[in-house]
Amino acid sequence: MKLYTYFRSSAAYRVRIALNLKQLPYDAVAVHLLRDGGQQKQADYKQKSPLGIVPALETEHAVLTQSLAIIEWLDETYPQIALLPDDADGRARVRAIAQTIACDIHPLNNLRVLAYLTKNIGITEEQKNDWYRHWVNEGLAAVEQLLANDPHTGIFCHGDTPGLADCCLIPQVFNARRFQCPLDDLPVISRIVAACESLEAFQLAAPAQQFDAE
Repeated sequence: MKLYTYFRSSAAYRVRIALNLKQLPYDAVAVHLLRDGGQQKQADYKQKSPLGIVPALETEHAVLTQSLAIIEWLDETYPQIALLPDDADGRARVRAIAQTIACDIHPLNNLRVLAYLTKNIGITEEQKNDWYRHWVNEGLAAVEQLLANDPHTGIFCHGDTPGLADCCLIPQVFNARRFQCPLDDLPVISRIVAACESLEAFQLAAPAQQFDAE
């Protein structure tokens, strides 16, 4: 498998964690989101990912896009180390946590949205950072509530084995730290993040460990 990735992309980070948790080898291909006007916008890459986003996972039969879809494909294709629970209720809960992050928090704060705010709307760097922190703080507070108020929360987001929700949580917290979002009021998230960051699968997926890190 070939993963088109960028070291600091949250979505690519999710898939790197999932591949590592499943102990699946892959070749990483860097798509630099800033260099050359954004390599993700180049025609050859947009043939793989029409929206011009990372990651894309090239398999023997297809090129897959969208991180959650890729991770679920990995879970269905390589079920030996599961990232989703066996029961329907558990799967729904894990997907809800993952989608709160991937669909509600992250899209408001990804690179192309922030670039549009500064270049097209004309907001200042300080206003951009305020925008970022507002949506991250609001979203992570909701995730904290989902985790704190449910007995299915264990060492990780769901039980004592890392899974899909953890694959999404760790990159989002990484970004929150980058933008100096306060995390003091998120004790459950902080505890889960510490547990994840103690595992090699998460450590090897971290942005600083990637071959294209800057």
